[in-house]
Amino acid sequence: MSNSYLLLRGTQTVDDRGHLVIGGCDTVSLAAQWGTPLYVLDESFFRQRCREYKDNFQDRLPEVEIAFAGKALMNAALCRLIQQEGLSLEVCSAGELYTAQVAEFPPAKMLLHGNFKSDEELQMAVAGQVSRVVVDCLSELQRLSELATACAKAVDILIRVAPGIKTHTHTYIQTGQVDSKFGLGISSGAAMQGIKLALELPGLNLTGLHCHIGSQLFALDCFERAVDLVMQFLAQVRRECDVTVQQLNLGGGLGIAYTPEDAPPTIEELAEVICPACQQAADCYDYPVPRLIIEPGRSIVGPAGTTLYTVGPIKNIPGVRTYVTVDGGLSDNPRPALYGAEYTAVVANKADQESTMPVRIVGKHCETDTLIPETALPRVEEGDILAVFSTGAYHYSMASNYNRFARPAMVLVNEGQADLIAQRETVEDLVSRDVIPARLRDA
Repeated sequence: MSNSYLLLRGTQTVDDRGHLVIGGCDTVSLAAQWGTPLYVLDESFFRQRCREYKDNFQDRLPEVEIAFAGKALMNAALCRLIQQEGLSLEVCSAGELYTAQVAEFPPAKMLLHGNFKSDEELQMAVAGQVSRVVVDCLSELQRLSELATACAKAVDILIRVAPGIKTHTHTYIQTGQVDSKFGLGISSGAAMQGIKLALELPGLNLTGLHCHIGSQLFALDCFERAVDLVMQFLAQVRRECDVTVQQLNLGGGLGIAYTPEDAPPTIEELAEVICPACQQAADCYDYPVPRLIIEPGRSIVGPAGTTLYTVGPIKNIPGVRTYVTVDGGLSDNPRPALYGAEYTAVVANKADQESTMPVRIVGKHCETDTLIPETALPRVEEGDILAVFSTGAYHYSMASNYNRFARPAMVLVNEGQADLIAQRETVEDLVSRDVIPARLRDA
């Protein structure tokens, strides 16, 4: 039996025809109805992951806020799911904020992030009464203060700090080390400078600190170190500034399994580390336990997503390898090119067959465009449907129009029903914003 079975999760099953089924929907039928590439989101599993975060953290500390990280996956329908599950929402751009507003997500449960927020984005947050702005630098404090004062409003803020922790993950997704574009360093004194400035400026209400140390993390000791360092800093802030900060946002970062070899910690194990660490640090530094905020994204939506492709040309190079081409690639999943990310795939219409054929899965772009460098599939043929697992996070949200590819559609599946939640772009969409200047038209 294929190793891919080790990654079946949520509502994924294989029916008596050997077809992969998600949310009670035959993926082969989904591909026929909606076309490929196609993002498929398992609604039941997504909701389950949301509830696991709420249950495990809120059972261990009296007040914990779970805020979904919109950068992982964001559209109007997802905002509704997040709202229905009682989570808050983290946004980090005008586009994400506007999407949430169109979906009528409660502004009182929204946080605005970003290491360079434009005046437009800050104005949108102030005017839209976003609950908290996570401030990333000193100049942003000045600009936000001016905007808030001009609107005669007081804006609740968190200050993002860099605790100086280097995590065991890809360099590109480490965010809490000293050498980082994110936040104000604690060891350099920049964080304390930011605290003091925030307390002096009008229109700002300092409610807490934010600390995110990285993504796709498997080792949990880094969260313990982050809690201790930030709580130690909060005690220092109280001594020097005579202020007790009430909120501590530890960001997200919990990793997920992309391959059968991956063994990430569970949400329960994460809660078992973070919650006692907060209590112990509070006791150690004689500091009130702050209201904890956790911002998971990938670990909620990543495992709930699957991408379907149609297999195209298959090229065997004797003595070298067999290339299996699919009708997508770099434009719908840039992560292998960015991070060397690894994935597991199954032939959706042959999911019950033994994987005996070593292949390399590649896309159709004008690049090397490798999706999975080495894997095994059943005897694959043109027209087969390939399903790649764990593609819910940083796929749709990072998709591009490279080679003028249209972005794929997305469907939400649950109890045998499939609903379109993102339309497939068309070639007309691709040229809808192109402009030919008159001097070129008339030449």
